[in-house]
Amino acid sequence: MPYSLSDFDYHLPEELIAQKPAVPRDHSRLLIYNRNTGIITDDYFYNIGKYLPEGTSLVVNNSKVEKCRLLFQNGKVEIFVTKSINNKVVQAMVRPGRKFKAGKTTELIENVTAKTLDVAEDGIRTIELSHSLDHPSLEPYKYTPFPPYIERDESLAGRYQTVFAKDEGSKAAPTAGLHFTPELLKSLSNQGIEKKEVTLHVGLGTFAPVKAESIDQHIMHSEWYQITGEQADYLNRSESITAVGTTSVRVLESAPKENGRFIASSGETDIFITPGYLFKSTDHLITNFHLPKSTLLMLISAFAGFDEVKQIYRHAINEKYRFYSFGDAMLIL
Repeated sequence: MPYSLSDFDYHLPEELIAQKPAVPRDHSRLLIYNRNTGIITDDYFYNIGKYLPEGTSLVVNNSKVEKCRLLFQNGKVEIFVTKSINNKVVQAMVRPGRKFKAGKTTELIENVTAKTLDVAEDGIRTIELSHSLDHPSLEPYKYTPFPPYIERDESLAGRYQTVFAKDEGSKAAPTAGLHFTPELLKSLSNQGIEKKEVTLHVGLGTFAPVKAESIDQHIMHSEWYQITGEQADYLNRSESITAVGTTSVRVLESAPKENGRFIASSGETDIFITPGYLFKSTDHLITNFHLPKSTLLMLISAFAGFDEVKQIYRHAINEKYRFYSFGDAMLIL
């Protein structure tokens, strides 16, 4: 059946939006949903090893969040870099829009300007900065790109990175991975459950809002991903694959295969997964609780079932799970 945007709406009490992460990381709560039995179990993330299938491979996204939010004039002017064309030319969301009209040059701070080269239909600006992004004069104005529903607090910047983050490139955290600690990963390894890293630099494809009521009219922004030869070989030997987060799912489902086997690859993916999609490479999924009407909620609904996700979210709200980036997690088996 065709789905509309309103099908993925739900009401969340504001007090359930997590403003800070659990301490330690793995002390967030964990909801376990078994697709075969329909049973929901409540536990804590540090016990996830009790539920993961024996010998499964954890596929994590090792992308690191970059400080891509530039705030000037006491926060009144913002350039949120969504993509770097080169070290001076970027694509960005801006605020206020009137300061960034096509052809206009805006002074950000003394001797630093931004010229708006183009304004796309969706409002994304192509901007040429007078100084390179890595210029020392810009460093004091760079901030962690916390989502708008989290109060800005740079003391939490380290907690908005996974413990396995490596190469910078993400504009938002792959949040399902935030729950893992080195000690938990070691414990899982002792069980025979190994972590394998892939890369997807999180961008607008993951967090841009859906505006079209008919979801098949939504156009996904592309995001860069990579699976190395060593990673592909390991995944091909895996008994099963547990994706850690929707961004890992996007890599697994986008990567080209030969005779059903992963091959080394990298490139752009704009895959848009909605109910009815047949998953080829993802057996189980660890994920957070996502915003209403988001592409992430649509992906989860494709994986667990549309009606089933409605039931799961009702349970999570009734049990007062914490939602969104710093919130709790669920495991879908």
